[in-house]
Amino acid sequence: MLIAFSVAPSGVGTASAENTDGSVHDAVAAAVAVVRASGLPHRTTSMFTEIEGEWDEVFDVVKRATDAVLPYGSRVSLVLKADIRPGRTGEIDGKIERLERAIDDAG
Repeated sequence: MLIAFSVAPSGVGTASAENTDGSVHDAVAAAVAVVRASGLPHRTTSMFTEIEGEWDEVFDVVKRATDAVLPYGSRVSLVLKADIRPGRTGEIDGKIERLERAIDDAG
């Protein structure tokens, strides 16, 4: 299973008192640290973090990443998209490789 998720705080939290520019990078860094420590295949871009694994392990990481953001706001927003293909692994890279081949073949 592949999960793409984005988690961000809003409102005022205990860890965000110094932040006056509206940036959430410290909160996102806390969430990404959880993902990286999980040992699961992952990729972070400017808008989402992707993670690959089994249902329970992936959702556990998403929950812990969300919990890591809680101190940065009075509430947290979570956006999540899942690609569920039982029996498939390596799709975090496989999907991109197939796309690149299709682009090359079309060019």
